[in-house]
Amino acid sequence: MTVWLFSYEKHCGATTTEDMRIEAKALKSELEQGGVHLLDVRTPAEYGEMHIDGSELMPLDRLRPEEVKGRNCVVICRSGKRAEQAAEKLRAAGCECLRILDGGVLAWESAGLPLNRGKKVLSLERQVRIAAGLLVLTGVVLGTWVNPGFYGLAGFIGAGLVFAGLTDWCGMAMLLAKMPWNQRSGPCCQGTSCSR
Repeated sequence: MTVWLFSYEKHCGATTTEDMRIEAKALKSELEQGGVHLLDVRTPAEYGEMHIDGSELMPLDRLRPEEVKGRNCVVICRSGKRAEQAAEKLRAAGCECLRILDGGVLAWESAGLPLNRGKKVLSLERQVRIAAGLLVLTGVVLGTWVNPGFYGLAGFIGAGLVFAGLTDWCGMAMLLAKMPWNQRSGPCCQGTSCSR
């Protein structure tokens, strides 16, 4: 119990995302002692593919800060980027005791730690790359053989990717996260929240 209280107090005052990071093996040790709430902010489909046992699904676009306040939470995503965005939103809403799993579920898996596994899905990052590539290719093909105005589509997508790289915010990812195929979950998780 004293270890958990020390950890809780130590991370409640974190001011930067670097201070908020926790390594997979350190998190595993804390989970064994109890008192840590895992908050997975990926899509239901990604969560259904693989997740850490005991984590709660709360997709980034459906965060509920009122359910997080006052809890010692570790925010989880695939590689860490969405967890950072979620932690920023939650801190802005008054949630204080937040940490981020450094490297996300991929780091947990690389550390050889156990995961609950379901059906394989395309990650949101891969979906963005596929969609952006197809839109650019479509713009170039249509611009070449139909009307040069279609080159604008390729330019628009290119500008969007530059914006996403500079701001670390991707509108296409947010849109794709809402698509029906990303809302399906595995048998362990029905709806938007899962406490298993």
